[in-house]
Amino acid sequence: MKQYTVDAFTDEVFKGNPAAVCILENWISEELMQNIAIENNLSETAFAVKNNDCYEIRWFTPGGEVDLCGHATLATAFVILNFYEKTDEVKFKTQDNVNLTVKKKNKLYEMEFPSYELKPIEITDRITDALGVKPEEVYKSRDLLCVFEKSEDIINFKPDLEKIEKLDGLLVHITAPDSKYDCISRSFAPKLNIPEDPVCGSGHCHIAPYWAKRLGKNEITALQASKRSGILYCQMSEDRVFLAGKAVLFSISELQI
Repeated sequence: MKQYTVDAFTDEVFKGNPAAVCILENWISEELMQNIAIENNLSETAFAVKNNDCYEIRWFTPGGEVDLCGHATLATAFVILNFYEKTDEVKFKTQDNVNLTVKKKNKLYEMEFPSYELKPIEITDRITDALGVKPEEVYKSRDLLCVFEKSEDIINFKPDLEKIEKLDGLLVHITAPDSKYDCISRSFAPKLNIPEDPVCGSGHCHIAPYWAKRLGKNEITALQASKRSGILYCQMSEDRVFLAGKAVLFSISELQI
């Protein structure tokens, strides 16, 4: 089985968010996919099988399967459009029958995702204690989105992962305005055995809608301020989010299984 490792949302190796990608002829067992993800120990390993004019896609973290992953979708599109298909567009279908499209536009790969509906929730003492400081606003959808006052709050944030793991939401995102970019953020996923996600695409299906509404603009340039860092170019269109970024190949390997 051939496996590609791609750094997504960057054009430099060792930056952005690494994902492993396996393009299969037929589906292998869930147990094997999970074991491969655990062995890779990356935030995401993506598996895809071509079915007529689209690719069925699944994503596994070391802690289990997830329903949506942006950076691994970008990485998978990068692999397909550079090694498997002579085209500038690839369509995916998820386990939940959600249709995703990725288009190559010069050096950018643009993904179309559904946006998450954000519901404001009470800022409880438990949230404040877990974050170590009281956020300005908190919203809940699939993930928890916590809004802070300034970019320094995000850069200097030191997570207590044990407490963050007990909060609602699959992931926890913290975000704030920034002087160079429209917003800055970091993402934490201890429930998935991922302390900090270097660059979270699906997280920006929460982050981009919030900032688009707050700033009154449809196009958002977002910095994910993890140690590896990454830049996402986001565009809102009704209930859809278009996420664009670059990608670079790190390795091609053969799995001996």
